[in-house]
Amino acid sequence: MFKKVLVFILTIFVFTHVHSQEVDKAYFGGGCFWCMEESFEKVNGVIEVISGYSGGTKPNPTYKEVTYGNTGHFEVVEIVYDKTVINFERILEIFWKNIDPFDSQGQFCDKGYSYRSVAFYRTEQQRQQIAKSIKKIERDFNEKVVTYVRKFEKFYIAEENHQNYYQDYFVNYLLYKKGCGREKRLKNIWSQ
Repeated sequence: MFKKVLVFILTIFVFTHVHSQEVDKAYFGGGCFWCMEESFEKVNGVIEVISGYSGGTKPNPTYKEVTYGNTGHFEVVEIVYDKTVINFERILEIFWKNIDPFDSQGQFCDKGYSYRSVAFYRTEQQRQQIAKSIKKIERDFNEKVVTYVRKFEKFYIAEENHQNYYQDYFVNYLLYKKGCGREKRLKNIWSQ
């Protein structure tokens, strides 16, 4: 009898917890999507982070097409989050702290159009929050932010080998991240 009551209580708890979530999505590009994935997956309230492509015109692009072709896409992450735990404004703050908003050529050692930073908005409120945050950064640093701001249209999931790369290929990822100078540059920018 005790076991049945315990199972019932746990079932009610799980059901109410899962159904109390208000799920939303945000889309950002900050150079290598492996690094952006790692940065957001550690955040309380973030449910899932998926690497992919957005902003361009070619349907279902491949990594090679995005990196070397003329698709107009950026490497981005789709951030699925629980709005009862974290909001878009906080997600946006985390985005800024994980990119170099002053690099017009790409991010860190990754250069080229697809590696440039971009903040996508899905609503007018998000567009305004992005604009407000850009003004604050420009005022604080006395430097022009060159991060693109785009209306979100469509997200294409990247190939399977790019998903959770920082976990599945941990040593390779650390070598890449260190060699790229990402952490050092971020510290130089944001520790002011």
